[in-house]
Amino acid sequence: MRNLDLPGRSTVHAVNGMAATSHPLSTIAAINVLQSGGNAMDAAVTASAVQCVVEPQSTGIGGDCFCLYAPASGGVIAFNGSGAAPMRAEQSWFAEQGIDRIDEVSPHSVTVPGAIDAWQQLLSDHGTIDLGAALAPAIRHARDGYPIHHRVNHDFHAAAAKLQRDPTAARIFLPGGEVPGIGTRHRQPELADTLQAIADRGRDAFYVGAVAEDIVSHLNTLGGLHQLDDFAEHKGEYVSPISTSYRGYQVHECPPNGQGIVALQMLNILDGLGLDQMEPLSVERLHLEIEAARLAYRDRDRLLADPRMADVSIDEWLSEERASEYRSRIDEGRAMGPLPSDFPDHQSTVYITVVDRDLNAVSFINSTFWKFGSGLVAPKSGVVLQNRGAGFVLEPGHANCIAPGKRPLHTIIPGMLMKGGLAVMPFGVMGGQYQPFGHVHLLHNLFEYGMDLQEAIDCPRLFPTTAGPVDVETGIPAETRAGLEALGHQLASAESPIGGGQAIWIDRENGVLSGASDPRKDGMAIGY
Repeated sequence: MRNLDLPGRSTVHAVNGMAATSHPLSTIAAINVLQSGGNAMDAAVTASAVQCVVEPQSTGIGGDCFCLYAPASGGVIAFNGSGAAPMRAEQSWFAEQGIDRIDEVSPHSVTVPGAIDAWQQLLSDHGTIDLGAALAPAIRHARDGYPIHHRVNHDFHAAAAKLQRDPTAARIFLPGGEVPGIGTRHRQPELADTLQAIADRGRDAFYVGAVAEDIVSHLNTLGGLHQLDDFAEHKGEYVSPISTSYRGYQVHECPPNGQGIVALQMLNILDGLGLDQMEPLSVERLHLEIEAARLAYRDRDRLLADPRMADVSIDEWLSEERASEYRSRIDEGRAMGPLPSDFPDHQSTVYITVVDRDLNAVSFINSTFWKFGSGLVAPKSGVVLQNRGAGFVLEPGHANCIAPGKRPLHTIIPGMLMKGGLAVMPFGVMGGQYQPFGHVHLLHNLFEYGMDLQEAIDCPRLFPTTAGPVDVETGIPAETRAGLEALGHQLASAESPIGGGQAIWIDRENGVLSGASDPRKDGMAIGY
């Protein structure tokens, strides 16, 4: 139990339904859907749409999503709602132009957005309302205005220079040339019109016609390779989830091109190393997690790619043989140090989880990658365009090398903890590259150290950036920092809180849902 004399928040408990998101308006939108008779999928898509308006630095309809859905009847279903590179995006073209890296703010970083297609497909297959009903609260917020919250304001300031590069982005998100203040009302009328068109005509209003023409025209003006057919032919897909065993549970993730496999590999590497005998914020525990991450993320950067266009051996990746080999490489008395990587760092995403009265459970994540994605905004439709293409490499022969119609290495990963084929905890930890590390850290907090759900999310964090120092939050004790440095780790103070997170625990025996939301963001968990 937390110390009630200290600042903080308690785990939320309820019996009829629960939602946890990183923004209050998103959470209440989900609860309103549940209370009006909608199910978990209805509520999750509605909440995601709201966040695409009120948390525009982290997500938008110009981005992608992934979903894990555990119906009350059992099992888990995975959906990949990520988009692909334009069909003209040949590696040879970039080489001819002298481009050896995709810049995060260039039109080449923009892949086809997958979110709207995914929302409609998931509602059609697993929801009870249509896309128009799910978009209604988001349309209202975009047209009538929404108040700027603290973390949103913080992130706007961090992205101000990027927003100034694009005239439409500056006009919409820097009204009067200034970042909107905390508690001020902000509107996005062009986005409201776009959302209304989608509500009226479905996904095709985004992928065929005026909105697609607006996006493609803007990107082409800047030198992009996009064509209208790239949008018209986009389609997300159901995929087979992947999993590993942990403490008598099954931890499920979406398969590549997402990086959920990295979280599973880290769990396998760290299994049996006695973390439960260490203190939660001890040098010993954090050193082991850092070292396991170095090894697992190295595999990610070498091997992870779109399995439709590259050979990704999941069984070999998650084998006990590989875990045992990597376990043996960890020296408990010395840091191996950073491993080479050119994958871009970022920390912007939203994660949503909803469980309804029937115990259908949704783990849902939506993102435009960096803060405000590419920083490019389609001028007529108000769509912020993601920069997922920055996740490609341009090295010929690399598994993740850009190619026509190929999906990039993707950072956003929903998680689902299962037991006996039934959902126990839908969960997610935001923060770009941090996400696999965050999944492992959260599960360890719960199972190795007996924290309750809110404590496990609140717990101070660090993250070994792939080619640099270990970013450390202020909550990591000074003696732990000194101990890590003594082992050879290079530390740096994190510029912002590391990631975010939400989770809902399903206690079937008592008929109680317990939820938590990360104080590093503006959101909350609410049940009824």
